Amino acid sequence: MRKIGTGIVAVAATTVLLAGCSGGSTPTDDSDAGGSGASLVVWTDANRAPAIEAAAEAFEEETGTKVELVQKNFEDIRNDFINQVPTGEGPDITVGAHDFLGSFVSAGVVDTIDLGDKAEQIEQVAVDAFTYDGQVYGFPYALETMALIQNTDLVGEDAPTSWDDMIARAQAAGAERPFVINTAGQKGDAYTMYGFQTSFGAPVFVQDASGSYTTEVGLGGPAGESFAAWLGAHGEAGSGEISTTIDYDTNNELFASGTAAYTVQGPWAIEALTAEGVNVKVNPIPSAGGQTAAPFVGVQGFYISSESSNKLLAQEFLTTYLATDDAQRALYEADPRLPAWKTVAAEVSSDPVVAGFLASAANGVPQPSLPEMGSVWELWGAAQAQIIKGGDPVSTWNTMVADVEAAIG
Repeated sequence: MRKIGTGIVAVAATTVLLAGCSGGSTPTDDSDAGGSGASLVVWTDANRAPAIEAAAEAFEEETGTKVELVQKNFEDIRNDFINQVPTGEGPDITVGAHDFLGSFVSAGVVDTIDLGDKAEQIEQVAVDAFTYDGQVYGFPYALETMALIQNTDLVGEDAPTSWDDMIARAQAAGAERPFVINTAGQKGDAYTMYGFQTSFGAPVFVQDASGSYTTEVGLGGPAGESFAAWLGAHGEAGSGEISTTIDYDTNNELFASGTAAYTVQGPWAIEALTAEGVNVKVNPIPSAGGQTAAPFVGVQGFYISSESSNKLLAQEFLTTYLATDDAQRALYEADPRLPAWKTVAAEVSSDPVVAGFLASAANGVPQPSLPEMGSVWELWGAAQAQIIKGGDPVSTWNTMVADVEAAIG
């Protein structure tokens, strides 16, 4: 994600940084309320290490618990955590994405966490993202999502009220292309398209009352067929706003050049979209199907190892020392992802770009962390691409739904 904030956290490190290596905590009785002589090992990437160091310093001074930070490549954390926790070589705490959760629960390597009253300070979509089978398994702190980005020189700053209103505004402004969206070329991009799909009431999986995803496929039925028909109507054999000729870079170039009035993108793309001087406004994705457009939300947070010898201390560190305005502000400044901590989110919303993405995230839903998602993406995207290219919408969509249900058993 592109860094959309500013600020550098300068902290005198009192913890031990071991680049690229692993380490387990010294076995300690959690009943030692003061934590004297205990230790915690925390895995983090380099970007977030300075902010975590500040909280670790206070924790060490006040509890006597040594905190050792181990810097890891973020791409290695999921597999290393799954492989090392059962051997006793893993950390007590690791940073990670919420979509690690399904594989972590399946492998039995992560413990639940009690957020207590701190949950009220965290955006609900972030808590939902770290909820699995009704249990919360992590401390969420940051968000990312898709939103509508519009060229204000062409269409002004007002948010369109619907897909049809958006297209009409762009056409009235004389835009060469009213709208562009990345379809990953011939592969289809169900992630980017998801806000429009959910506006028809067709989620990929159904959520239960706790916010947890079930393995019940929600893509089928009249809602899914309506979305498929809409996708075909605006695809290459229809009005043409959605095309398989648009990949990520082409999408950004068309918008940046002033050719397209609107696009759907994430905050990581803002730099590319404005590279040629286009002025932008970020708004929630407009509805195409009559319901709220709910894009996927990705969430970052911290997990506690199921094999930690110091689980209570680990929870105290997360829910007392990281769960403060100062610590959350430091995390944002060190690695500016959209804050899930409401106080800091309100502060950084003075930046209209951040405010727009936060507004979109408030409408969103967590990307499912179910292991079954691995069987969905390719089938789902390919069906969308086929429909966009002119394939029969309903039959193509229903074949995909049947294939997904068969794939997940």
